[in-house]
Amino acid sequence: MTSHHRTSRRPIILALGILMALQIGVLPAQAHPGSGIAADRTGQVYFIDTGDGLWKIDLQGQLVHLGGPRFHWMALDLENKFAKTTLPSGPSGDITRVGDNPAVLVSSDFPIAIAPDGNLYYPSRGPAGQVQIVQFTPAGRQSILVTLPANGTDGKPLHYINGLTAATDGSLYFTENSAVRRITPAAQVSTVIADVHLPKCSAIPGMSASDNPLLRGLAVNADGTVSVAASGCGAVIDVSRDGHVSTRNQIEGPYSPTAVAFFGGNVYALEYLHTKEETSTSRRDWVPRVRKIAAGGTSTIIANVERH
Repeated sequence: MTSHHRTSRRPIILALGILMALQIGVLPAQAHPGSGIAADRTGQVYFIDTGDGLWKIDLQGQLVHLGGPRFHWMALDLENKFAKTTLPSGPSGDITRVGDNPAVLVSSDFPIAIAPDGNLYYPSRGPAGQVQIVQFTPAGRQSILVTLPANGTDGKPLHYINGLTAATDGSLYFTENSAVRRITPAAQVSTVIADVHLPKCSAIPGMSASDNPLLRGLAVNADGTVSVAASGCGAVIDVSRDGHVSTRNQIEGPYSPTAVAFFGGNVYALEYLHTKEETSTSRRDWVPRVRKIAAGGTSTIIANVERH
């Protein structure tokens, strides 16, 4: 695997404790690296880097720097539906388009997903403080799909969601720290699984054990299996349609997975190096790599980003 890096010209500071914009009401315990990875129809893999922008692993296995803003989340616009759309931008966060064929939408402050209906979805904070899921069309029309329950599955107020993805049936799935929930196309919210506990949970530098397993990025396979990055435990887990949890892969710190994607029967996990100092505020301290986990369980690092 060839790795390369473009030197940063302007340092970008990541405020401690922000997972989504303050206007969305998100105040978790610590800073965080990026959480976005996806594969296009040919098998090229794209991932977000909060220190260096967007990257692609091409069909020859080469790591290509696509640049763009150093944001946290991303979604592939495979049909280029948002090529002429003025994307959401403002005090609660920005969404920007990078490249073509496919274009990649990158988001600064909240997770995003493009569903089979061609619309973009993302969370926002409603007037009563509850998290709402916004539907944003390629024509630029915005509406509220659903207002999420005031409390999460742990009974505590739900101030943010950690990850968001769309399934082939048009449903949206999102993660809380220890739960996965589903929103149907008819805007019905249900719980896929709650109170997830892993028998082995690695100590990840700079992460609070009180948030574990800290479920973040997720992807839904055609058979309904949900794969999730359990960032606080260094694991990628699978949740079956009947709610059974199994560990697909687990690693020791200081790296930990933050997002996953499916392609060709394999799972691709975005992993980040976690800093030893919880007080670190530089996005470049989070260094990403990508792991390919085969259906049989064998895993291989296929890309490493190098900082210079």
